[in-house]
Amino acid sequence: MLVNSVMTGGTKTARPEHETDQIRQSLQDRFNELAAEYETALADSQALRLAEMDDAAGDDSADSGTKVAEREAAALLLQTVLDRRDQFARALESLDAGTYGYCESCAKPIAVERLAIFPSATTCVACKSNRERRAF
Repeated sequence: MLVNSVMTGGTKTARPEHETDQIRQSLQDRFNELAAEYETALADSQALRLAEMDDAAGDDSADSGTKVAEREAAALLLQTVLDRRDQFARALESLDAGTYGYCESCAKPIAVERLAIFPSATTCVACKSNRERRAF
């Protein structure tokens, strides 16, 4: 289970430490994977920029456009990985604070199934759906 406490008879009780440790390890492992992915993507982006500087002579507008598109794709990838890494960092902080697994909007428990699929979720399905409906 991926929540910090459990409901028994309508009251919250602390989740067993071994379960919290398993959750923490899972979140930490994914954070580490994303951190490594970010470092790799950053190195690739820097290598791309260096290659562009060395190979810019004689570029026509199509070559320049391709290079711009590659730079933008690399920057988008970096930002996406960084955002995901930050989500897992916040999930770890939430776990340490004892608020992991509870919706930040309504304070109800987030479904275990949702957390299993998206461990860094901060809202329950109902609140997430309401936010998405309001966005349109």
